[in-house]
Amino acid sequence: MNRFFLYSLLLLSLTSCSSMYKIAGVSSVRSLDGKMLYIKSLQGEEWQTLDSAEVIHGAFSMKGDVDSVMMVTLYIGEESVMPMILEKGNIEVSITNMQLSARGTSLNNALYDFIDRKNAMDLKIEELERKEARMVMDGNDLSIIHEQLNKEGEELANEMNKSVKAFIADNYENVLGPSVFMMLCSSLPYPILTPQINDILKDAPASFKDNNMVKEFISKAKENEELIEEQKRLQQNLQLRN
Repeated sequence: MNRFFLYSLLLLSLTSCSSMYKIAGVSSVRSLDGKMLYIKSLQGEEWQTLDSAEVIHGAFSMKGDVDSVMMVTLYIGEESVMPMILEKGNIEVSITNMQLSARGTSLNNALYDFIDRKNAMDLKIEELERKEARMVMDGNDLSIIHEQLNKEGEELANEMNKSVKAFIADNYENVLGPSVFMMLCSSLPYPILTPQINDILKDAPASFKDNNMVKEFISKAKENEELIEEQKRLQQNLQLRN
């Protein structure tokens, strides 16, 4: 009887801890001391607070149960700071003036490996502007400068697009794929099916397209395409009449 009771307690303990997350954070930003940090998730059109902690002497911690893996955002007050994946395991968050990272679990590691690669490519693109100024100062012909830099810029843009598509494709079936896809879509002025987005969607499985956020974006993008086509037809008809 005692053995059965002890076994039951052990089994209960293992079950209850299996979905627990633990966040251990460090910050070298002095102004954060005494500030409250919040973990929030987007529920419909509202941000819901899931957990919070105060930064004390450059450190903070949170823990709790997570029913399902989800993309969340770390907030300082009302200001969003960084994305992260709330999943079971030990998550190590680092906040400095130069870098933000959340690592320690598989999906967070994958997310921030991707973010690091994207940041590196962004720096290369920014470097083109400085390179143009240096080439002008060196007395190079403007037509040659523009031809060379346009070619390098196009190559970097293609590399970036391939990297984004590959990451989303690798994560079609988990929370990273739809979340990064929506980050990409949020950079657009309004929902529209660009060649890059169509390229991502054409190979995507039904489970990805049926994600609520992705499905809503596709629906609005198609509505906008119909409106644009309708406006084009109206303009053509007006031109013909004139």
